[in-house]
Amino acid sequence: MLLESANTLRYCRHILLPQVQEEGQEAIMASHVLVVGAGGLGSAVLPYLVAAGVGKITLFDHDTVDITNLQRQILHTENSVGQLKVESAKQQLTALNSQVKMTTYASEFTTHHEPELISADVVVDCSDNLATRLLLNRLCWTHKTPLISGSAIRMEGQLIHFPMRDGDPCYACVARLFKEPSLSCMEAGVLAPVVGTLGSLQATEALKSLLSMPPKTVSMLLYDAEHLTFKEFIIPKQPHCEVCAER
Repeated sequence: MLLESANTLRYCRHILLPQVQEEGQEAIMASHVLVVGAGGLGSAVLPYLVAAGVGKITLFDHDTVDITNLQRQILHTENSVGQLKVESAKQQLTALNSQVKMTTYASEFTTHHEPELISADVVVDCSDNLATRLLLNRLCWTHKTPLISGSAIRMEGQLIHFPMRDGDPCYACVARLFKEPSLSCMEAGVLAPVVGTLGSLQATEALKSLLSMPPKTVSMLLYDAEHLTFKEFIIPKQPHCEVCAER
């Protein structure tokens, strides 16, 4: 029984939910979530997972905090400028919930880190490059680890929850639609709260995965902040996908 009286009080708003209750909160507290990226998306994902009581979080990010990050990466502060993002994040997150075990890597996620992914219950992709997304997708499919993918630029964003079940599509099934963007946030810009909106949705889907509430079908959620609209498209499985096609 992981829930002592202090934790029962701390997480009581979760426990009141019929979808969570004590059993669900215990599952959250016993879980391991791997997060790649402590930037804009990660700045929303990480605090919510930590506040929710996720037992262990493994975080990857090779970058340092730049003054231009502070416009949207609210996990970091002015005092964090020049500091490794993983160090800045760990300081803030530990202050939020000291019970959560934080393991950080000041590096990009590579195949050498596969053991960390294998031990994770869910992977949250907050990276900003296609190569990392494809690598995470391939490894998550191999090990049947749920993957929550998100991205944001300008005034729009997208979210996909891949349960990685047999018969489901994977990120590679739609990757041809998302070539490496010609413009980055540095060049195209991004409205600050958009990354927070997408990151919050990623955190929600990660917790739902830990609570055994995966989506019935794999779909892409598109968010248009300018016109305040959400659109959802079911993702078909590609029969010749190089990752998830039956062989």
